[in-house]
Parts: sequence; structure tokens; C-alpha cells
Amino acid sequence: MELSELPAPSADEHTLAMLAHFLQLFGGFVAPLVIFLIKRDSRFVAFHAIQALLWQVIFAGLALLCTFGWFVTIISTVITHSGSTAPGRFPFPVLVVLPFVILIFGGGWLTTLVLAIVHGIKAHNGEWAEYPIIGRWARKLANV
Repeated sequence: MELSELPAPSADEHTLAMLAHFLQLFGGFVAPLVIFLIKRDSRFVAFHAIQALLWQVIFAGLALLCTFGWFVTIISTVITHSGSTAPGRFPFPVLVVLPFVILIFGGGWLTTLVLAIVHGIKAHNGEWAEYPIIGRWARKLANV
């Protein structure tokens, strides 16, 4: 079904779709999930809430992988250098992994901020704007 064939969303649907994007900044995946569950009968709201929800799940998965990698690096470094008598020497693996972890967390938060603002405004204007890559998945899940 083409987007032009769908009924125009109401003002309430515009607002709920916008909130699904904006509230992910404060509530993570919980806010889009609640909005989706409340208004899943609206394809417009469901589409926008699913996009925000998918992004939050992907970001949480990346954050968990990074956190796991960070702990593995720290533990392996402690085990490797437990017999070392060189005080004050910062282990090389920590210097390699730490910037990657900071990049994932900082970049993910910045991406969330940009996606929430841009797509929140578009949703409020009644546009069926898609997140890159995730938007196609959301269209399938929302039956749009």
C-alpha cells in the first residue's frame, strides 16, 4: 500500500508520533513502547513509535556489547599484569578500547538526539519520515 493511499493522520496522531520520538531522549525504549501499545491501531503512530523503539533496542544492544568488551578488557589486563612490578604503567589494551567505548556511547546518544529532533518535527508535521535502514523494518512491522 502506498503512503498516499493511507488516511491522513489526525492532530492527536501527529502529537503522539512526535512524543514517541522526543520522549526516547528521557525514557529510552519505554516511552516509544508505551505509545505503541496505547495507539497501535493507528498506523502512523505505530510506524513512528516502532522506529524509535527499534533504534533504542539497537543502541542498547551496542551499549551492552561495548560494556561487555570493556569489562573483558579490564579483567584480562588485570590478569595479565597481576605479576608486573612496573607501577604507573597504563595498559595498552585499555587505551585502545576506551576511545571505542566512548565513541559508541557518545555517538549513540548524539544520533538519538538528532533522530529524535528531526523525526519528531517531521512526525508533528504529518510526514511518514523513515530513519535510515530502520525505517524499512518499521514499515513492515507497522504494516504500512
